Amino acid sequence: MAFNVLVIDDSWVMRSMIIRVLHLSGLPLGQVFEAANGREGLQILDENWVDLALVDINMPVMNGEEMIEEVRKTKATADLPIIVVSTESNMDRVESIRQKNVQFVHKPFTPEILRKTVLQVTGVSDGQFSGENSLQKNGPDF
Repeated sequence: MAFNVLVIDDSWVMRSMIIRVLHLSGLPLGQVFEAANGREGLQILDENWVDLALVDINMPVMNGEEMIEEVRKTKATADLPIIVVSTESNMDRVESIRQKNVQFVHKPFTPEILRKTVLQVTGVSDGQFSGENSLQKNGPDF
């Protein structure tokens, strides 16, 4: 079983970092899609099967919060596991976003925190997968 993942962030550097951490986690990855804003993310979701989305909040065109609202309104994606990866510090806004059935990881994050959150939202346990580059076995390789 491999997970198709969508990473949405307006910074290509941050997208690359998140994808690198996902590969290091040992999580079985299928296709990894990238989008620079929520509108691009919705288009990818319309055209592809995605098992997990990692979404920034503060982006141009369509921000992450608006995108999450659209995802939750659509029957095919309403239950999509979503992790918000953001620098957002307004705790009222963070709590409002969490009410949309998402997990929240603050930037900067450690690879271990992202891995733990991915496992939590996907329902995968540590024992269900392992890999040579697993963070648990070898630590991050940055």
